[in-house]
Amino acid sequence: MSTGNGADSAPGPISTPTKNSMFSSLKIRNYRLFATGQVVSNTGTWMQRIAQDWLVLSLTGSASAVGITIALQFLPMLVFGLYGGVLADRLPKRPLLLATQGAMGLTGAALGVLTLSGHVQVWHVYLTAFLVGLITVVDNPARQSFVSEMVGPDQLANAVSLNSANFQSARLVGPAVAGVLITAVGSGWAFLLNGLSFAAPVIGLLLMRPQELHPTEPRPRAKGQLREGLRYVAGRPELVWPIVLVGFIGTFGFNFPIWLTAFTEDVFHGDAGTYGLLNTLIAVGSLAGALLAARRGHARLRLLVAAAALFGGLVAVTAFAPGFWLFAALLVPVGMFGLTVNVVANSSVQMATDPEMRGRVMALFMMVFFGGTPLGAPLVGWVTDHFGARTGMAAGGLISLAAAVAVGLVLSRVGNLRLRVNRHGVTFVPSARPRELVRVA
Repeated sequence: MSTGNGADSAPGPISTPTKNSMFSSLKIRNYRLFATGQVVSNTGTWMQRIAQDWLVLSLTGSASAVGITIALQFLPMLVFGLYGGVLADRLPKRPLLLATQGAMGLTGAALGVLTLSGHVQVWHVYLTAFLVGLITVVDNPARQSFVSEMVGPDQLANAVSLNSANFQSARLVGPAVAGVLITAVGSGWAFLLNGLSFAAPVIGLLLMRPQELHPTEPRPRAKGQLREGLRYVAGRPELVWPIVLVGFIGTFGFNFPIWLTAFTEDVFHGDAGTYGLLNTLIAVGSLAGALLAARRGHARLRLLVAAAALFGGLVAVTAFAPGFWLFAALLVPVGMFGLTVNVVANSSVQMATDPEMRGRVMALFMMVFFGGTPLGAPLVGWVTDHFGARTGMAAGGLISLAAAVAVGLVLSRVGNLRLRVNRHGVTFVPSARPRELVRVA
């Protein structure tokens, strides 16, 4: 792999444009191949999510069984998430992703064959969900950290934003396609097409030009690498506090399946079409947030705190919207600010992390973000059931707002900043009195 600037170097970093625009990282051939494969497989993944829940419900007639399926898919991330990060730092990213993406394709295809042949049982779906969760433990940190190897530091924030836009685009298309397939030919074809969809990222990875990558040297196997990753994060406030903030918002603020179901049934007395519309509006806002983040270029922690505060406050306000259409309209900016929190936190953490530690740090980030929701959901669901949809949603928003304010104050103290309010708004400025910065052990 050529790393020098000699005449024999690949025309390469022509692959790393420095000017930021909304789609600037797509000028890089390797990332373009990656993004194309991901939009196909993400669409397939959303199809499988819908078809999987529908199949479990049709086999058992139990909503609790659907909950078990979702829990099994998240459980490996909660238990083994940090070990996945160790593996992602220890192994070359591209071959590792070829293995994980191929394995995900095989699980989808196997479930499709079982369903189409009429032999599927609910334990098959449970097992498939658990296996996908296990693969995701390694795939997620490897995929997150591989982005920087494709685009380099200059385009990292843009590429992270476009990854989120990619995922949200698939979120708009996948469920709609799944609904048509389930109605027309059954769930089995949705599973089978999801399995086949992973051929796209595998082909994209195989077609990449290795000489145009910015590879990170894999870490040799050694004792204590998990503890090393945790100590690394603990000693850096610019990593600790974004992860803490994302943990609070993931646990208490991203429980829209619970809230929207309750609002649809108990407040607005709607049906499945109403529920689908509300989810679509959040997805539209999320897509807009991802594209706007892609235009910004570098991520700033003050933007993260501001977006988190606006998200939490807006969720609380939306909870008390008096009419359906106002409630529905407010979901668009809720989705936009929620996605902005995710994108800015992700890119700021990646850019503040040394390359050799990135797999472990991103594993911790994803474990906190995705692992928090299954832990917070029972509590949020209990509040919603006992005190109503509006109280449950408002509580989640207010906890998110409080977390944003608290983290903002901690970061301002660490950065030796003070709050200034003037006619231009509220900003943090350097403190007039120099003092020793707070050390975070």
